[in-house]
Amino acid sequence: MPNARLHDGSHIDVTVLGDGPAVLLPIGVREIEGPAAEELRAWGADPGLGHTLASALTGAGLRVVAADYEAHRTGHPAARTLDAAAVSTDLLAIADAARAPRFAYYGYSWLAVAGLQLALRTDRLTALVMGGYPPLGGPYDAMLAVTRVAHRMAIAHRDNPPPPPAGEPVPGDWESVPFTRTPEQTGQYVTLYESLRDPDAFESVPLSVPRLAFAGEKDVIAYGPQWDDAVVDIAGPLIARRDELTARGWRVEVVPGADHMAAMQAEVVLPFLLPFLKANA
Repeated sequence: MPNARLHDGSHIDVTVLGDGPAVLLPIGVREIEGPAAEELRAWGADPGLGHTLASALTGAGLRVVAADYEAHRTGHPAARTLDAAAVSTDLLAIADAARAPRFAYYGYSWLAVAGLQLALRTDRLTALVMGGYPPLGGPYDAMLAVTRVAHRMAIAHRDNPPPPPAGEPVPGDWESVPFTRTPEQTGQYVTLYESLRDPDAFESVPLSVPRLAFAGEKDVIAYGPQWDDAVVDIAGPLIARRDELTARGWRVEVVPGADHMAAMQAEVVLPFLLPFLKANA
């Protein structure tokens, strides 16, 4: 298995599956089992999501280049250096490890943000797919506020961890899950979102790159008092600026009735992701 050396000197395993045009997925593609799978299901997530996506893409004649970037950054946080340029450097290193000089990219949520930043910094993309984050009018200020609260909480809890919340986690209720992140893990996302504060920089993806953006119709994440009542609106900007995005060359999909977790599921994504990548990767 190849591995990539990232900007901070750490190494990440890279999985390469199938033949054909390359598609970079910055997620794990092995099936998750046991307690970790049950925890994901409790939050409405699919522990087999990456595996299902990779199987569908390879079955369609595409070559999947995958690396579990978020999990890697949990285990190897880069609190002071994980800005937009560093994330782009890391993604290119993953492509290099797989010997993929040209590749399409699909990322969801903050990994969609990473793909947009990558598109602004390289001419190697054949296509870009952003799920769960709008290309224009994104909630960067709200995400920065949330990450700053998380970082404050991690520092405060380092020496005095609070008692775990009572009851089972409730999907969408961030105060119902134990907070276990370290200051190093949360600090890297503060660094990232602090580097994303100039909205004009996010509006120019080269016209030569086919691009698709999608989100759930109800993708609005409301945090409680512990999080300073922050609201992260993903769907609103995508819907409000749909005509503008289309004029700029974006294909836009809004998933009826879906929230942030529902819109990332394979059965929702694949009907438009698969034909788009087959046509453009």
